Amino acid sequence: MTEPPAGHVRLALDRARLESALGQPWSGIEIVDATESTNADLIQAAPARPAGAVLVAEYQRTGRGRLDRRWASPPRAGLTFSVLLRPSASASQWGWLPLLTSVAVRDAVAELTGLDAALKWPNDVLLGAARRKAAGILAQVVGDAAVVGVGLNVTTTAGELPVDTATSLAIEGGAPPPDRTDLLVLILAELGARYMRWDAAGGDAEVSGLAADYRDRCATIGRDVVVSGTDGDSYEGRATGVDADGRLVLTSDGRQRLVAAGDVRHLR
Repeated sequence: MTEPPAGHVRLALDRARLESALGQPWSGIEIVDATESTNADLIQAAPARPAGAVLVAEYQRTGRGRLDRRWASPPRAGLTFSVLLRPSASASQWGWLPLLTSVAVRDAVAELTGLDAALKWPNDVLLGAARRKAAGILAQVVGDAAVVGVGLNVTTTAGELPVDTATSLAIEGGAPPPDRTDLLVLILAELGARYMRWDAAGGDAEVSGLAADYRDRCATIGRDVVVSGTDGDSYEGRATGVDADGRLVLTSDGRQRLVAAGDVRHLR
């Protein structure tokens, strides 16, 4: 196992505490020592799993982020987990699920650590003045369900990070990082509450308050950015908002472009 930060022991998650803290909409939690991908496992098991199933891996060998990027983390250095959701909201609204999850992760991290945390569109969690990435989210649809995966660096050291644009709670905190069990309990509570409000509103992000909360936490809005679209084209302009469907509003030369998916780079 990779060495943790000095003075910190990478403890296993406390299953009993997690199970006792589970509330709605979560139906159960499973913790495995290692797997290839929690998302892939839940997708395969989705037909037999109830809505609200949570799968957590202490070590994920081949985690995948957005745009097929690899998400790597040493054993017990972070939180890698996936949740299975069956929204009653129309599938046309499900694009908000990864954004909703990013707000929940950001708020839990900020509450427990006091760190300066923000979002980069669509769903990266950034920390510190340098706005480096600490967490990523991947949502995938399988039949009548959505599987949403989260990877969050907790005690990961600088030498363990794959790129210099990444960070962890330990790196940014300057103090002992939070207990991972406490952090996961809070993330699931935040995520569950936000999800139920959004679903009860028929997936309407404006009515549920999700859109306003997302915009308030999104560091991309108001920045000059370059967006690499999924069609291979790149667009440069100012991010002037996020619309009711979760699309980035990009303004350039007085004209607006709505971007539904892509990779954003903040310009300095």
